[in-house]
Amino acid sequence: MQGRPTPYKGLEDQLILRDHLAADRTILANERTFLAYIRTALTLFVAGLSFVHLKEFFTSYIVEVIGVIFILLGIATFFVGLFRYKRMQALIRKIKTEELKELEGKGSQ
Repeated sequence: MQGRPTPYKGLEDQLILRDHLAADRTILANERTFLAYIRTALTLFVAGLSFVHLKEFFTSYIVEVIGVIFILLGIATFFVGLFRYKRMQALIRKIKTEELKELEGKGSQ
């Protein structure tokens, strides 16, 4: 943690390593979840494109409709993941700033 600015500047002596690691684990878990949403969205999108291209081999338009549904589900999954990622990121920031204010208040007493 040396040389890197942290949100805990000036409070390093009051926080233990476990507090720093817990915050970092939460941030990384949020990023991992967002990447899982992206991976799922891409899989659905590619599956949809594959179904749309299969219409050349089948005379039924059901295959094309299924492909379009998969493409739309892939796009929706991406935006749901992005929304949840941004919402959780804002919540993490809010909690960190509240904790910092609380710790600064205790430190000045």
